[in-house]
Amino acid sequence: MLDQGHISPHLPPEIARRRTFAIISHPDAGKTTLTEKLLLYGGAIQMAGQVRAKGEARRTRSDFMKMEQERGISVSASAMSFEHEGHWFNLVDTPGHEDFSEDTYRTLTAVDAAVMVIDGAKGVESQTRKLFEVCRLRDMPILTFCNKMDRESRDTFEIIDEIQESLAIDVAPASWPIGKGRDFIGCYDLIYDRLALMDRADRNVRAQAVQLDGLDDPRAAEHVPADLLAELREEVEMARGLLPAFDRKAFLEGTLTPIWFGSAINSFGVQELMRGLAQYAPPPRPCPAASREVRPEEPAVTGFVFKVQANMDPKHRDRVAFLRLCSGHFRRGMKLRHVRSGKTMTIANPVLFMAAERELADDAWAGDIIGVPNHGQLRIGDALTEGEELRFTGIPAFAPELLQSVRAGDPMKAKHLEKALTQFAEEGAAKLFKPAVGSGFIVGVVGALQFEVLASRIEQEYGLPVRLEPTQFNGARWISGPREAVEAFIKANRGHMAYDHDGDPVYMTRMQWDLDRAARDHPEVRLSAVKETHA
Repeated sequence: MLDQGHISPHLPPEIARRRTFAIISHPDAGKTTLTEKLLLYGGAIQMAGQVRAKGEARRTRSDFMKMEQERGISVSASAMSFEHEGHWFNLVDTPGHEDFSEDTYRTLTAVDAAVMVIDGAKGVESQTRKLFEVCRLRDMPILTFCNKMDRESRDTFEIIDEIQESLAIDVAPASWPIGKGRDFIGCYDLIYDRLALMDRADRNVRAQAVQLDGLDDPRAAEHVPADLLAELREEVEMARGLLPAFDRKAFLEGTLTPIWFGSAINSFGVQELMRGLAQYAPPPRPCPAASREVRPEEPAVTGFVFKVQANMDPKHRDRVAFLRLCSGHFRRGMKLRHVRSGKTMTIANPVLFMAAERELADDAWAGDIIGVPNHGQLRIGDALTEGEELRFTGIPAFAPELLQSVRAGDPMKAKHLEKALTQFAEEGAAKLFKPAVGSGFIVGVVGALQFEVLASRIEQEYGLPVRLEPTQFNGARWISGPREAVEAFIKANRGHMAYDHDGDPVYMTRMQWDLDRAARDHPEVRLSAVKETHA
């Protein structure tokens, strides 16, 4: 039996079979293709790029919004669930564009493991490194998939060295590529001693597997050309001598990553990766709360909102809160306490996302991610429980790096604009600041592309053309401290003050000098670039 690390041995079978994971990568490493192939094997879709849906709905499955479809990038994290060989997988897609890293950061608070996709030609890129650091902060187990091996790629040892050096993590090869680029014919499975051979003719066909008794088995020569076989034997011998063997305890602690090689577009290596997720990735792990740790096997249902997506179905002006269940067995129609407001909510129409289709969830277990349709009551960081006053921790909001003022094209529509902007702020798509002096709003984002997305969504979803204009401010800091000190600070800096969508005071800055002056004149007041959202 493999060492279970810090996983509780007392999980109910339904929870023990769950695997909740995110896919992280640099843009263009092939994350969307890999997502599709996982869904294909999971039976959630019939053919890659095409779901059991009609006409226009046949698009890349995890990219909901129109702009994503036009640009070919994922800008909103969405969740998909599917069953495969006795395991229940909850796959949370993360935005592939670096301007949307805050959404990704929050998404990573809701999963138990991550699959890191890297491009065989490019190795570890900047965005991968950033996302990896987030996983490391949470000691998250990471499985690595080296993609695009059917194209010209770097030397296998070079790729592994780069991961080890730039990410400071041990790498244990789970498979080894046979040939590269045009000569790539498949992989040797180092864990199970078998050949997996790629079918180039049909990209949706699963790899042919040949069981061997080690690489000296005469059957190897029947399937692999002599020169490639000689190279494979030599490299595997070196790899086994130089690289660590897979150790589940080190993997669960986040200090070692197994690596599979493949080609997602050719459906190759995906099955092995799924098997790795099923066998090695942890079942649902405990969730940290301010007062205690919430364990998945606890009978009472608890969960937190890590994402809010508005207008997923343009025909219904709805919002869906993505809720990570932390404990218990949830059933449709349950009454749960909304801790922030103290009110009871009946969860009448919870949804599970099966590829792009939503299904009513009659029940769900710890580890699952369900969508809760609501009219704006639920925000990022909110806790739902069966009564306990819990506050889940570690869900951050970051100070925006770019600010612009926003006005409605039609001044009579200012109220509508406020409603639209408040919705996007609660969804986490942008920060909204209402200046204490003067009219209008200031929106803050992490990356410039978000302004475009925001303007296009306000126009599409609300029929409101807007003007975005530069503002004198270029930074924002949340304020905290003793009440009298905060009140004095607000009074002294009225021209710099604004309020975010929660009504919390924010100090708007133009330059470093503003921050230095505030620290000098008001030493008791704390100015923070991160606001932890919680219930």
